[in-house]
Amino acid sequence: MARTKLEVTPEIELPALDGEALAANQNLMATVLSAHSDERDLVNQLLGQAQMADSFAQFSKTVFTSKLAFVKENKLYQGLNGKKTEDGLQCKGTWEEFCNLLGWAPQHANEAIANLRQFGEQALDSMSRMGIGYREMRQYRRLPEDQQAALIEIAKSGDKDAFIDLAEEIIAKHAREKEALTLRLDEVNADYDAQGEVMAAKAIELDKTKIELEKVRGHIQKLTPNEVTEMIRQEAGRQAFAVESSILGELREALTELSKHAEETGEDQRTFQAGLLQNLELTLAAVRSEFYLTDALVSTPIWLNTAEA
Repeated sequence: MARTKLEVTPEIELPALDGEALAANQNLMATVLSAHSDERDLVNQLLGQAQMADSFAQFSKTVFTSKLAFVKENKLYQGLNGKKTEDGLQCKGTWEEFCNLLGWAPQHANEAIANLRQFGEQALDSMSRMGIGYREMRQYRRLPEDQQAALIEIAKSGDKDAFIDLAEEIIAKHAREKEALTLRLDEVNADYDAQGEVMAAKAIELDKTKIELEKVRGHIQKLTPNEVTEMIRQEAGRQAFAVESSILGELREALTELSKHAEETGEDQRTFQAGLLQNLELTLAAVRSEFYLTDALVSTPIWLNTAEA
């Protein structure tokens, strides 16, 4: 079979493929070289060069990866669909099949393409010569853009020690930032869970209140107008008693303590005390005005009335 003569790049060496991978490449080359459509030209060139050299030893790995990327992006591997290898196997024209026939695992090829796109040819070549593996490169790809850019610049210089020092520093910093973010996220989730529990409790109380209101509404509908009036008066009386008790209890006690303190320090607190009471009087006057109420005709508090009690 005639070999296709295409220009190769001999200045960068790569490890040669083993015999099985080389045989697979040659089988694929024979299949591809039998195709003549324009869409298969790059595939023909790629594998033709490999056949001509009998190995990938004379290829730049970065150049080879860039060709792989072009084949994948343009789906040129589909041009192999229906073709048969020398072993009689019929190609399906898939990316995975194409990678396998080249002796590459699809995942390995995808990683190489991702590294090329992320770091560029020069930095990728330099990192490869430094012995930086796929696991480290995968970790570098997760870094923020500014940190990636710093690594790329150091990689281009070819200074391995400087690159490793910077990489370790960035990775450690990234780990600390990630840990802080994780801790913050945990705190937010804890707050969210606590709020969820409070909201759930409030929802339960609200449901209970609605049920009680429905019971009361049903009860009221069965009462006569006079009975409803009496029930509302009783509730108003309870509220008035609660307010009066608070004034005579907690407020009076607070005013008493303030007066004792004034006697000890010699400060006059009567203006402040009068202001508190005046606010209450104004509030009561506003309520009286709102409902157009005159002075009560009885001197006994409504909640002390025997009938109301």
